[in-house]
Amino acid sequence: MPNSAKKPVVIVTRRLPDLVETRMRELFDARLNVDDKPMSAADLVAAVKAADVLVPTVTDRIDAQLIAQAGPNLRLIANFGNGVDNIDLDAARTKGLIVTNTPNVLTEDTADMTMALILAVPRRLAEGAQLLRDPRSNWTGWSPTWMLGQRIWGKRLGIIGMGRIGQAVARRARAFGLQVHYHNRRRVAEAIEQDLEATYWDSLDQMLARMDIISVNCPHTPATYHLLSARRLKLLKPSAFIVNTARGEVIDENELARLIDQGAIAGAGLDVFEHEPAVNPKLLASNRVVALPHMGSATIEGRIDMGEKVIINIKTFMDGHAPPDRVHPGMF
Repeated sequence: MPNSAKKPVVIVTRRLPDLVETRMRELFDARLNVDDKPMSAADLVAAVKAADVLVPTVTDRIDAQLIAQAGPNLRLIANFGNGVDNIDLDAARTKGLIVTNTPNVLTEDTADMTMALILAVPRRLAEGAQLLRDPRSNWTGWSPTWMLGQRIWGKRLGIIGMGRIGQAVARRARAFGLQVHYHNRRRVAEAIEQDLEATYWDSLDQMLARMDIISVNCPHTPATYHLLSARRLKLLKPSAFIVNTARGEVIDENELARLIDQGAIAGAGLDVFEHEPAVNPKLLASNRVVALPHMGSATIEGRIDMGEKVIINIKTFMDGHAPPDRVHPGMF
């Protein structure tokens, strides 16, 4: 887009940190969502008709039908998020729209949360904390057999998706004495494998059957939808745990709930869900599931870093240059 003295209309679909919103108001004609309520389908249509730049979040469905209704001024969709599974990239390309995201700023925060769940589920941390708040628990003090969990030191961790976050999880896991295994669509460099002391599995099925803990760290794409299908979930050992901080659609959630309920899987730590914000009631009812409301990247530092990425992408594009975080369909 050519340079112009007129500030571009930038429509933001959700509330962002004050620092980010203030900077957007300084640089752009920013239309903010001060109520922080998710935009309706009609609101999104109005937004794409009026905006030069749309700043959606990962919960906004920017599908082909919406993109087809975009006004002539819309040229950039600057996603506030690392994943872009909420955007129809092919439809955007056909319409001539540039799409950007916010990579490389959430790696450590998400890996921290993944490791927290790897610790919390086998050691029953959430269950123990809840018991102390429940007057019916009648806790009388320490006992040799009270709230026994599973040791994680020495166990085998299978990471699905060995990108930036998967590697950050592996580094943390090594510090806790876990043996690192992984499955990825491409084997990582030998130097990375050696540094992480990681064992590669070409066959996901074979890895799943041998692991004590599975960590899902791959993006949601058509190829990874229900990657952990009903068939694959049944390959897990009854003593195995699953942790998912990636995308809920990667796991067949109904089957996961059923297998946990039957004792065929030991438990799960879930920060994401297949039909967010709806969660399978069986998962919420199970004391062997630690369920969090999509908090993996929820640090103030991370959100500000994401906002700065969005601003840089918009400003660079408006200045007539290629935005640094442009997304292409083939990347995912």
